[in-house]
Amino acid sequence: MDSKDHTTLPEKSIVDSEDDKPIAPEKSRDEEDDDDRKKYTTDENENPKNDDKKSSNTRDQEDNKIDTVSSPKSPSDFDGTTALDANEQNPEPSSSPPDLTQVSEEIDNFVSSLLKHSPLQEHDEDSQLPDVPICVEQFVVLVEAKVKDYESGVKWSQLAKEDSDSFIESVNRLSSLSNELMKFSTEDKYACSINIVGGVLQRAMAYLEEEFKSLLEDHHEANDPSPDLQDPDPDTEPKEEIINTNNNITVCGYSDQVLSDLIRISQAMVSGGHEAECRHVYFVARRNFLEERLHKLGFGKHSIDDVVHRMKWDTLEREIETWICIFRHFMSTEFPSERKLSDAVFPKASGDLFASVAHEVLARLLNFAQAVALTKRAAEKLFKFIDVYEALRDDLPPNDTLFPDETLAQIKTEASMIRSRLGEAMILIFAELESSIKSDTGKSQVPGGAVHPLTKYTMNYLEYACEYKNTLEQVLGESGFQAQVTKVLDLLDSNMEGKARLYKDPSLKSIFMMNNGRYMLKKIKGKEVNGLIGDGWYRRKSSDMRQYHKGYQRETWGKLLGCLTPEGLTVNGKVVKPVLKERFKSFNVMFDEIHKTQCGWVVGDEQLQSELRVSISNMVIPAYRSFLGRYSQIFTPGRQTEKYVKYQAEDIETHIDELFDGTVTPMGRKKQ
Repeated sequence: MDSKDHTTLPEKSIVDSEDDKPIAPEKSRDEEDDDDRKKYTTDENENPKNDDKKSSNTRDQEDNKIDTVSSPKSPSDFDGTTALDANEQNPEPSSSPPDLTQVSEEIDNFVSSLLKHSPLQEHDEDSQLPDVPICVEQFVVLVEAKVKDYESGVKWSQLAKEDSDSFIESVNRLSSLSNELMKFSTEDKYACSINIVGGVLQRAMAYLEEEFKSLLEDHHEANDPSPDLQDPDPDTEPKEEIINTNNNITVCGYSDQVLSDLIRISQAMVSGGHEAECRHVYFVARRNFLEERLHKLGFGKHSIDDVVHRMKWDTLEREIETWICIFRHFMSTEFPSERKLSDAVFPKASGDLFASVAHEVLARLLNFAQAVALTKRAAEKLFKFIDVYEALRDDLPPNDTLFPDETLAQIKTEASMIRSRLGEAMILIFAELESSIKSDTGKSQVPGGAVHPLTKYTMNYLEYACEYKNTLEQVLGESGFQAQVTKVLDLLDSNMEGKARLYKDPSLKSIFMMNNGRYMLKKIKGKEVNGLIGDGWYRRKSSDMRQYHKGYQRETWGKLLGCLTPEGLTVNGKVVKPVLKERFKSFNVMFDEIHKTQCGWVVGDEQLQSELRVSISNMVIPAYRSFLGRYSQIFTPGRQTEKYVKYQAEDIETHIDELFDGTVTPMGRKKQ
């Protein structure tokens, strides 16, 4: 049991020796006591059946004994005396034990009589304070016997309901008696009773405190659910952790019965003046539970220094993902359920107590977010920063239904400061993205004129960033985010133009620019990016693409078509056969070279690949078919025709459809 400011009460007799016996205030009263005691003993031995007379004498004897004992004035002066000890040292004549129900009624009557008097008023003979009745000692003895029995190892959960109800009722009655007697602590005739009642009450409180702790720590395991840490929808309403198991509603894993016991014990301890001890036990138990919950959910203890300086990004990235799920889970489930528990057990102090319980866990969660904001900036960290930012913005409780106003204000202030740091980091990350594009001046060519990795990375980055459009507009301002994206696009486009100059083949340079341009346009066409930058940039880039396409056709296929012109083939109306042979030979050689080279070029976008092939076919095949039909009959059928007319029009179309696959395709034989 946690150490508290409890007074240690050693068990000893009210009177240990003759020297300790109190001196009676008047000699005549002392002599009367002796006479009454002798008379009581004689009558008891001679006529045991005379119950009425024995009861009267016993009550007189006990009244005189209590009235004449001198004792401390307040519970802080307890000497450790208990009612059971007193009875063991000074046994009463044998009689049937008092009935608890009857004694309890008498205690209630005595307390009611005390309530009629004010501790500040002077009491005359007509309003004399009542003497302490024998029922006080009887009641204390009965309660102490129960406490002593339960202290021997009886757990609260093992008690039958009627036994626990009776014990709580007795302790509450004992507390009421103690409270009323303490109002008259300056009255000598109440001093001994205050001492005895206080001692037994202290032992009862100690037992209840231990059992309260045991119930808190040992009885939530069986019904405690395993939390679902799937990333919850931030738009869903917070839910309390209330589980229906076998039609038994539980809160924080406590069954209905255990929750009822917690409430009754806390109320009894508050009535007995031990609210601080009870709240401390509750605070420690529930704080430890939440700390253990964090551990079970996979959230480790990381100092800010560990996160900022020692943790690698891939590890931190996983920790951030875990943090986001746990933060949302605690805000939507754990904390509301914890508040419900404190509302039930400590309704008058629920807000402050819950805030104390949740404080350390919440501080750990916020400290981690702060550490993330202080880490070294890098482009790849942007999206995790945004996730943390949104969790702090969206998942804190919107009103005071969970935390007290002052506590909630402090939480929101701290969360706002962390969001500001994260926002500053996001702005600087975009600036570093611009710098990284400018500084990417590598001299290596991408094989086959394919899409450059920088283009893929940047466009995917922007596309993903635009999914966080609302948050980034909140951080950068609406026009600020749009300007930022447009600037990055312009920088990327300019960088690709520089990289295109690395290709010596003008046609491959055009293919490279078309590949990268199409990739950019395809990403921009998505609703996120296009909705941000509008159609202007898209139209300008589409116009550039048409120019690259024309340049490619001119550089590659324009020269090939020069072999198919009729100019220079006739002299005086007759075809010059050697010139015609040279034209066919030149066409065959050029086409073979184009096919061999451009089959190894890469156009990954299927639509662009198809557009290029169709445009080439439309440009070459009609011209070749016309040239072939007009001049092929000039050759002598047979070997001469096969030597110079290598391809039919269908062969040309087949080979064009093999271009831009990224692999060298062997030339097939011509169709006969």
